[in-house]
Amino acid sequence: MPKAQDLSEFYPTPNLCQSGAVQMTVTVPACAFIYTDWALIETQFDPDQLHHKETVFTIGNGYLGTRGSFEEGYPRALPATLIHGVFDDVPVVYTELANCPDWLLLSVILNGERFRLDQGEILAYERRLDLRSGLLSRSVRWRSPSGSTVDLNFERFASLADEHALGLRCQISSLNFEGLIEVQASLNGYPENQGFNHWEQVGQGKTDPGGIWLQVRTRNSRIELGMAARLTLLGTESAIEVTNVPGYPTLTTAFQMAPGQTITVDKAVTVFTSRQVEAPAQTAQAKLAELPAYTDLFKANEHAWDTVWRQSDVVIEGDISAQLAIRYNLFQLMICAPRHDDKVSIAAKTLSGFGYRGHVFWDTEIFILPFFIYSQPALARNLLTYRYYMLDGARRKAKDSGYKGAMFAWESANTGDEVTPRWALPTDPYGADIRIWCRDREIHISADIPYAVWRYWQMTGDDAWMRDYGAEIILDTAVFWISRVELNTKDERYEIREVIGADEYHEHDVSNNAFTNRMVQWHLEKAILVYDWLHSQFPQNAAQLQEKLQLTSKQRSRWQDIVNNLWIPYDPSTGLIEQYEGFFDLEDINLADYEPRSQSMQDILGMEGASQRQVLKQPDVLMLLYLMRESQDFPYSLDILEKNWNYYAPRTDITYGSSLGPAMHAILASDLGQSEEAYERFMQAAMVDLENVRGNAGSGIHAASCGGLWQALVFGFGGVQLTPNGPVATPHLPPSWNRLKFKLHWRGYWHEFDLRPEGKGDSH
Repeated sequence: MPKAQDLSEFYPTPNLCQSGAVQMTVTVPACAFIYTDWALIETQFDPDQLHHKETVFTIGNGYLGTRGSFEEGYPRALPATLIHGVFDDVPVVYTELANCPDWLLLSVILNGERFRLDQGEILAYERRLDLRSGLLSRSVRWRSPSGSTVDLNFERFASLADEHALGLRCQISSLNFEGLIEVQASLNGYPENQGFNHWEQVGQGKTDPGGIWLQVRTRNSRIELGMAARLTLLGTESAIEVTNVPGYPTLTTAFQMAPGQTITVDKAVTVFTSRQVEAPAQTAQAKLAELPAYTDLFKANEHAWDTVWRQSDVVIEGDISAQLAIRYNLFQLMICAPRHDDKVSIAAKTLSGFGYRGHVFWDTEIFILPFFIYSQPALARNLLTYRYYMLDGARRKAKDSGYKGAMFAWESANTGDEVTPRWALPTDPYGADIRIWCRDREIHISADIPYAVWRYWQMTGDDAWMRDYGAEIILDTAVFWISRVELNTKDERYEIREVIGADEYHEHDVSNNAFTNRMVQWHLEKAILVYDWLHSQFPQNAAQLQEKLQLTSKQRSRWQDIVNNLWIPYDPSTGLIEQYEGFFDLEDINLADYEPRSQSMQDILGMEGASQRQVLKQPDVLMLLYLMRESQDFPYSLDILEKNWNYYAPRTDITYGSSLGPAMHAILASDLGQSEEAYERFMQAAMVDLENVRGNAGSGIHAASCGGLWQALVFGFGGVQLTPNGPVATPHLPPSWNRLKFKLHWRGYWHEFDLRPEGKGDSH
């Protein structure tokens, strides 16, 4: 990830993401949860963890994500509802997902005293996220400043069955309170992206019967959003009034309450944008009129989640922390995966926070996509089709950089154009601005995306998608590499100079990075196969694409020449792959000399100091070995892996470098039989957000870590390998695990794996 995340408040990002059967408490400084196999439970409210918990308790449905802010509000809170594709212009970082109107607002007022957690006294508290159904609930016993005591139970969900429907319930029970309860339910049309408001007001009003609606428009991209809401009372009867404060339509009701009485208030909300419909405000009102009652709406949501979990669940027996963590991480991926939109993708921080501004990185294709390929291939197809629609932006970037073909943006948004900031502001007010080079040099993404395209095709056999979408991605990016590689006439080889590899501690004077060069070589090998396959199976489509991309047989021959002569810095006598040309000449380092520490090595050494030493932000050569583990023409064996592991793992800043690293280390350590190391790295990835191990979860979920965690389970501990006859498993489970169970979808068939220690278990 770009260095801007460590340097600018304006571009906040992280360091470069059988219910109740068993439970235990896992305690970390300032962060305590109860874990069950299906629920995450918080039993004490800590204001110092406000933003972290807002991220952790994010809910969503593939269309939108809503952070876990409180319905009644709280000082310094960062409430956000982010909707796929709703981008708007912003200085420095070009565009960002606009924080959409807040649909949560619901205030409860007891005889004039407003319920808030920063007022009165909290006598009991519990917040629970039910992963099985996507329901977030909160129970509070609250004593008001005047001594009135009530129980308040809140629920909310974003319907997976109907992505435009949202439900919220508040149940009020009086213990000793007697008097007037007033409830105000609002739509806030003035949301902010940490101080920046993207919306202008278009209209608002009263629905028929008895609801409210709001219409707003982004200031620059001109995307319109319509939202509508209604209130329903259970346990009493009271009139509901509409107050049309500009940009803040509100439903208000008031009723008398006595000790022992319980009243339920249901708030139903609908939301549409002009990305889906021409008249979002009218459509939201029409949808609201059709919505069933809260209970029926939730039942449909439960059924939809049940269907998803039957395909995607992972069962771990013997380790409740790992069991909850894997389900939690997969839940966070599933609630941000677009189910009905192939022109958007999963951002590095999902739809859970403001980090990276909603931009899409290689994280999606390399770390996240495998989970969807093997469990929900239709969603994987959506994510890859997004890259097809971004090709024109990739072509503009290539042309602007002086190259041909398609050069994918390091950070992508709604057009495919490059939206990585060019500069970052220094933390020192007198320091110089920092140039962000990854937008220009971290070009391996133009091979990473074709890698994912090929993997999807091989695992699904989706020839129609490859013909209509995937082939163009693979071939036009292959055209780019022809113009990007350089011929070294002295050594008679092709080279790729001035790049940034997976390891971002080294961004200057990096040439012939092994990861980049091998990924390009692999890419061109597959481009040749796709070129030939298309001409053989779909000659008409091949002719059309050949004309569109101006492809010739001469270019095919050039691809083969590059494949044969692109230099990979590998020494067969030692079995070591040099990370890049000259890496072994850098000053060596012993990371143990810097322990104990709580900072990254780049923070300790400085950007220049880290770049002059053999210290890695994240796996580079090791990541390459993982991606190429099934390649027949690349030096991969356990012996070579072990030699490179022994060299690079001790030099990798695995704890404080990048969140992308631990899961990959878990897989490779598992391959090498280092079960203790594998489990430690697995849990490091598993808890990165739950326990805020990096201290930056407040900016959003670490999506790549979520996806890498699934890969660590399946390809690491499960030992799954792909054969011509399908996936097979050779498990090596952590000592405490009694069972690992999951499903994989491969070429139209489901394969179920039920794995036990010491290779025991079965698959079918």
